[in-house]
Amino acid sequence: MRKSLAVLCSAAALTGGLGTLAAPPASAASGCWQSAGSWWCYNRVGAPVYGYKDLAFLYPDPSRIVGYMYSNPSWFTCRWEGSGSEYYVGGPHPYRWEWTVADNGARGWMKDTAISSETNPIPSCL
Repeated sequence: MRKSLAVLCSAAALTGGLGTLAAPPASAASGCWQSAGSWWCYNRVGAPVYGYKDLAFLYPDPSRIVGYMYSNPSWFTCRWEGSGSEYYVGGPHPYRWEWTVADNGARGWMKDTAISSETNPIPSCL
């Protein structure tokens, strides 16, 4: 499982900047959409991207910002549903985080509340 996530992250990092970004169909404009091997979502410009707690990237570290996302839309690889007050972000998915790469190249997690598109279509990281 950890190896799969690392492979997904590496593949997404390679494909994230390649090709042109296809706009979502009008019927899916409110949700994230898949293009060029990644999931694209509208997000808050300047949203922080948080680090991770272990070498397998499995758990966000809400105490450590590793970069910021100035692009919009931005790409994401997968989503993670945490539990407990440490991972609480609020919103319609109160414990959800999405894996991405900040604009400075640092890998990490974005809080679901920083994303305005519906993130349910993004696959689970686990």
